[in-house]
Amino acid sequence: YLTLAVFVQLGLCVSRASASVLNLNCCLVLLPVCRVLLAFLRGSQKVASRKTRRLIDKSKTFHVTCGITICIFSDALNFSQNYSEDFLALNAANYRGEDPRKLLFATVPGLTGVIMVLVLFLMCTASTYAIRVSNYDIFWYTHNLFFVFYMLLMLHVSGGVLKYQTNLEEHPPGCFNPNKTLQENMTVPKAFEEPFPDYTTEPFPEDLSVPEPFVQSNFMRICSEAPKFQSHFPETWFWISGPLCLYCVERLYRYIRSNKPVTITAVISHPSNVLEVRMIKDGFKARPGQYVILHCPRVSGLESHPFTLTMCPTDTKATFGVHLKVVGDWTERFRDLLLLHSNQDAEILPIFQQRRYPKLYVDGPFGSPFEESLNYEVSLCVAGGIGVTPFASVLNTLLDGWKCYKLRRLYFIWVCRDVESFRWFADLLCMLHNKLWQENRPDYINIQLYLSQTDGIQKIIGEKYQALNSRLLIGRPRWKLLFDEIAKCNRRKTIGVFCCGPNKISKILHKLSNSSNSYGTKFEYNKESFS
Repeated sequence: YLTLAVFVQLGLCVSRASASVLNLNCCLVLLPVCRVLLAFLRGSQKVASRKTRRLIDKSKTFHVTCGITICIFSDALNFSQNYSEDFLALNAANYRGEDPRKLLFATVPGLTGVIMVLVLFLMCTASTYAIRVSNYDIFWYTHNLFFVFYMLLMLHVSGGVLKYQTNLEEHPPGCFNPNKTLQENMTVPKAFEEPFPDYTTEPFPEDLSVPEPFVQSNFMRICSEAPKFQSHFPETWFWISGPLCLYCVERLYRYIRSNKPVTITAVISHPSNVLEVRMIKDGFKARPGQYVILHCPRVSGLESHPFTLTMCPTDTKATFGVHLKVVGDWTERFRDLLLLHSNQDAEILPIFQQRRYPKLYVDGPFGSPFEESLNYEVSLCVAGGIGVTPFASVLNTLLDGWKCYKLRRLYFIWVCRDVESFRWFADLLCMLHNKLWQENRPDYINIQLYLSQTDGIQKIIGEKYQALNSRLLIGRPRWKLLFDEIAKCNRRKTIGVFCCGPNKISKILHKLSNSSNSYGTKFEYNKESFS
């Protein structure tokens, strides 16, 4: 009997503890997806510490951690079987053995709890890597069910299942409450039937206080009344209302900011299914390394995708652009719409052709770790395939002028499977190489191009690419030797390591960055991660 009562109280304690964990994580899970807030905090003038800015770059990992925690602590207890006759007010069921299906589907806490579990199941399964890669639409649409989950969560706690004690002073925890039933059925030993002899007949001296009964003060306290319970006041709204309002305000701000479509000035088709889109938008400003979110209503009414800027607007040039690799339904439909009305070799199209393009909306820019690449004295940039896009904006910025930045040496490593992929930014690399040679700074940038899959010696076609052909290597980089060579040439310096590419390369670079070397060189690892 007593064990059952304790089990009921323990189940309620677990539920209340889980509810507290859910409140905290539902509050924090929205903060990493507030992109404008993160971009504001990432700015060097807002957060002076580089270590703090690098922590902001872990926002996606923090978001995933909060989501997993929410799933783990979404527990369920059978209040029908664990019915307590001793504490009737704590029972969610009306009587012992009540049908659990009635509690699940005929009460507000039960029904909302079932729906929330289903929503969480859909969101978690659709967030797996396999589904995100094969069909991004499923991930996008199911993840927007979070608003339904939040509304159900606030309704779920309004049922008053979780209760707290209101008379703690009269019935403190651990006190003994005499029960009539126990007294009637209890057999008192003969040793306690006779009263204890009165050993103390004289009063205590005046200078000593009269002690409390020994049993009550040292072993247990006798409570004056039975415990009383009351439904706990809902606190979920207090936890999630702030972040939810912040997220809604940011979404409204982003909608207003991106409400005007951009003007597409050029659409260029590159080898290996890569499409370049150049645009103009009034008042658009961005820093190298940032990314934008593209939304084309004719492709998808709700779906949008992030793309790193490969060209940023400057004081003399308002054009900005992105390179996107055609993989998946969205990019395929987007390419078909753009190339249907475009001349692939046109740089700037006439006005009557521009109007035939589908409407394209740009949201952003948003911050990324690659903004820090210009704030190190020495930077190592490693790209795999289309992962070169964040470094393209950095190279374009250096082409306009490098003396105003802290960066004094750049190691640029680019690994591709086919030689044609290097032509995406071959012109940019050659122009930057020639510019630095003219300014007597050929050591400013160290370019290494690796062709991972080939049947023999190949070259980038074109006489103007001779500077790159001499830097084209066959095979994969020997990362350990590369790090040792860089550390030897830059003793006792802090080098920023930036990677955008396959996870295999990322893990190797991360491990080497954390390893020590005999030259006193410190490597700080940064990885692209769209928040």
